[in-house]
Amino acid sequence: MNRVAERLAGLRAQGCKAFVPFVMAGYPDLEATARLLVGLSRAGADVIELGLPFSDPLADGPVNQSAAHAALAAGTTVDRVLALLASVTPHLACPVMLFTYLNPVLQAGPEVFAARAAAAGAAGLVIPDLPPEAAGEIRAHAREHGLGLAFLVAPTSPEQRLRLAGQASSAFVYAVSLRGVTGERQTLPPDLPDFLQRVKRQVAQPVLVGFGISTPAQAREAARLADGVIVGSALVRLAGSGGVDAACGLAQELREAIRC
Repeated sequence: MNRVAERLAGLRAQGCKAFVPFVMAGYPDLEATARLLVGLSRAGADVIELGLPFSDPLADGPVNQSAAHAALAAGTTVDRVLALLASVTPHLACPVMLFTYLNPVLQAGPEVFAARAAAAGAAGLVIPDLPPEAAGEIRAHAREHGLGLAFLVAPTSPEQRLRLAGQASSAFVYAVSLRGVTGERQTLPPDLPDFLQRVKRQVAQPVLVGFGISTPAQAREAARLADGVIVGSALVRLAGSGGVDAACGLAQELREAIRC
């Protein structure tokens, strides 16, 4: 069992819900990213998603797209992100998953990418544009290097695809709460309870919900329905506008909102 699966299994056994913050590597800069990772761990993150900036982040909304483009413009590369992760991992109390689009994985080669990610301290991968039916090679190399995988499902996913994502996921199933891209929303989708119940009927893995969750109240409501909550855009926005302390302050509020 990989480290992400172990952490989530432990939480589930205690009747607790997972808090998973997302940060964009290199935004506002790499030094701030290192402080964010340590701060989020101290704020009670159970797992952290570390986004690799990519030029065409199709699943991301304006905040994360802007952060990715700023990070790339400042010279953030995969090599620099992995070096940062390797330096910070000994100071973290939680596992880190890399959130990356498929292109950087293929550019390096799936085996090389998995090996380098694991050597840097990564515990898993989220690849939003990788469909489960095309993931055989990446799944094999991830398993070889102890990396957990999380595949995405959406409200439009039919039951067969929910089952396929559950079978392919070795860390958790990532439930996209809405029809659209990442970003802060005023309210949670009204059909979220029905959607998450449908997912849970089809998969055995923990189900974590993300996209559109940005406030402690929303996180508390979503955590009642799922095994954990993923929050990204609100934290990324604060990291850029208010700094590391502001983002970690929100993370602590989110953690408190979904405590056992």
